Amino acid sequence: MTLTADLFFSFRSPYSYLSIGRYRAMAEEYDVDIALRPVYPLAVRQPDFFERNHPNWLGYTMRDMIRVAQFHAIPFGAPRPDPIIQNVMTREIAAEQPYIRRVTRMGQAAARRGKGLVFAAEAGRMIWGGQENWHEGDHLATALERADLDATEIEVEVASEAEALDAEIGANQAALEAAGHWGVPTLVFEGEPFFGQDRIDMVKWRMEQRGLARR
Repeated sequence: MTLTADLFFSFRSPYSYLSIGRYRAMAEEYDVDIALRPVYPLAVRQPDFFERNHPNWLGYTMRDMIRVAQFHAIPFGAPRPDPIIQNVMTREIAAEQPYIRRVTRMGQAAARRGKGLVFAAEAGRMIWGGQENWHEGDHLATALERADLDATEIEVEVASEAEALDAEIGANQAALEAAGHWGVPTLVFEGEPFFGQDRIDMVKWRMEQRGLARR
């Protein structure tokens, strides 16, 4: 029996990126269908969130994400550019956010077709894996094609159905909170949320209790 789970994911979250390749590998190796549920990052939903964090938060997070990438041998680097447009001096979040909105809408369009997990892995590797100007040219189109999607079709859908896609993305956030969490990456399996890239082994353990089998 194929198991099912939802993965709540942000294209701006380094920990989402550090989890996505391993969840993709799990879905390829085991009989489990992991549906991507993209959400907008906290910088869009709660622009003052990071200003309220402890002063040590940023330094520790930077150290930890690099360490996690090294431990798992995952290509990792600062996005160029950041998916979020932000004043680096004042930390003010710009009202217009074309980069993160475009790629998140692409993720939701891919999820409509059951290809969200693969697209997120491919696009995440471009954003966080060192691809300069990932938002320009055919970089995202290449990620779509690697997910076996029609890039032109997705681009048209993202442009013409932005409001509907945003409503679905908002519903994803509501579903995440209804499941008992608010952050990403969070995988929800049988109503149980597992938050963080360091919960993947525990997710697999829980799924094995429910009969997880290799493909």
